[in-house]
Amino acid sequence: MASPDSVTATAPASIGNIGVGFDILGQSFTALKDTVTARRIPETGVRLGSVDGLVSKLPDEPQRNTALRGALALLEDAKADFGAEISVTKGVPLSAGLGGSASSAVAAVVAVNALLPEPYSTAQLFEFALEGETASSDPPPPDNVAAALFGGIVFIRPGGDPELVEIPPPSGLVCAAAHPDAELDTRLSRSILSRTVPLARVVEHSRDLASFIIGCCRDDLGLVADGLRDCLIEPQRAGLVHGFTEAKAQAMAAGALGCSLSGSGPTVFAWAREADGEAVAAALKSGFAEAGVGSRVYAAPLTGAGAEIVS
Repeated sequence: MASPDSVTATAPASIGNIGVGFDILGQSFTALKDTVTARRIPETGVRLGSVDGLVSKLPDEPQRNTALRGALALLEDAKADFGAEISVTKGVPLSAGLGGSASSAVAAVVAVNALLPEPYSTAQLFEFALEGETASSDPPPPDNVAAALFGGIVFIRPGGDPELVEIPPPSGLVCAAAHPDAELDTRLSRSILSRTVPLARVVEHSRDLASFIIGCCRDDLGLVADGLRDCLIEPQRAGLVHGFTEAKAQAMAAGALGCSLSGSGPTVFAWAREADGEAVAAALKSGFAEAGVGSRVYAAPLTGAGAEIVS
């Protein structure tokens, strides 16, 4: 069967860190998606095609564009005798803490992979999507990439060859997220982080992370709620997001199991029981409004799919 000349793929937004798991936990968030079309061209390499959706312009240099960079890395590794024109429809906002750069990288790699006569496995695509993410952040955080590619909740075991482990989502929960009318550059939010942590804080964070993961695996919402908090990174970044304190307080009062920054922010997410989902989403929006900040609110199941070929 001949390879197609054009393939379109989507990849969801993602909640990086899920509060308690800095750079090692990610969750797909299917309320928002990027769509990328890869079209075969005779000359090798990649070039940027159309750009639409939330943005009308993206860098046309592969080293500065996550979709182009990831696609190029894959084509070069496959020693393809053709190239690809990459068109992007941005449905995931950039500089929002929703993995917008990772969504583009993942969708591009999945689309280009389908053009190959011998496509790579989904697991093999991770390293190329991660290379694409390097255009946005170097070194690239793997949590958004893994969640956008595989879907659901993913644990990334760090190392030279990262191991990805699927974590079962607790039943009966939804994820709400409020994206305020603001942008926050990932490089800035990472640059302010302290390089040293008091021992007592390490113990506290380790306890919370263990409680969260065990709670997910046992479907124990009590343990999940005990661990779904960020004593390590959130206190350092909270001041960068105007309205975060108010949004979190109102979400927790409305019944959220936990609430924190999504990735580096400024988006704020909360996990809640399905019965409380609408109230928690409204509370996030109300909290930002209390601080004089407009926001857009979304909700999605914890079981969201990862990247998919749509045509």
